[in-house]
Amino acid sequence: MNRVKIAPSLLAADFGNLQKEVEMVNESEAAWHHLDIMDGLFVPNISYGMPVVSTISKYATKPLDTHLMIVDPDRYIQTFADLGVYLLTVHYEACTHLHRTIQAIKASGMKAGVALNPHTEVSLLENILTDLDLVLVMSVNPGFGGQSFIPQTYKKVEKLRGMINEQSATALIEIDGGVSSANASKLVEAGADVLVAGSSVFKAENPAKMISELASSNLS
Repeated sequence: MNRVKIAPSLLAADFGNLQKEVEMVNESEAAWHHLDIMDGLFVPNISYGMPVVSTISKYATKPLDTHLMIVDPDRYIQTFADLGVYLLTVHYEACTHLHRTIQAIKASGMKAGVALNPHTEVSLLENILTDLDLVLVMSVNPGFGGQSFIPQTYKKVEKLRGMINEQSATALIEIDGGVSSANASKLVEAGADVLVAGSSVFKAENPAKMISELASSNLS
C-alpha cells in the first residue's frame, strides 16, 4: 500500500511568516502545498489571491495543489497555470460545463480535480471520473478552516473508491476539512489517497512531526 499524501493547507499558516511556513512544508514529509482560493461569492469568505500564490510559488519546492472555491473558475485557469500550479481543482457546484472546464485545465498543462460539497453525491461524477486526476471530498462546508469533520464522509469515500475501481480510473481521492490524527487512519482505510490538513498541522506544537504522523496513518 502506498503511503498517504499529506497536503498542508496554507490557509491555516502564519501569514506574517509565510516564507518560513512554506519552507517548513518543503522540508517535511508533506507531498504538496494545498492552496485554498475563496472569492466571497461561492463561499462566505475571502482568502488570498494571485500575489500571495505567486509568493508561495517562489518559495515552494513541492507541487501546488490549488482548490478554487470561486464562481466561474474558467476565467482564471490560465492564470493559475502561469503561476506554476501543479493541480487545479474546481467545484462541481460552480461549473456549468464541467467537462469543458476539466479539458481546459488539462490543456493548460495542469492536473485536473473536482471538489464535491458535503451534500453533493459522488454518483454525479460517474460520466467524468476517467477524465479526472483527483476528486476532492469536502468533509466540512467550504469557506472556513477549523470546522468539525462530518462523519458521513467515510461512506462517501468508500462509495467513490468503489466507483473508481469499477471504472479502472486513476483519480486520487483527497479529503479536505477537519482532518486530524484522530480520523486520518479511518479515512485511509475508506480509500483516501491525499489528506489536506490545516489547523491540525499549523496549530501543532511541532508541525513537521504532525505531518509525519499523518503521513504514517496507513502504516499503523
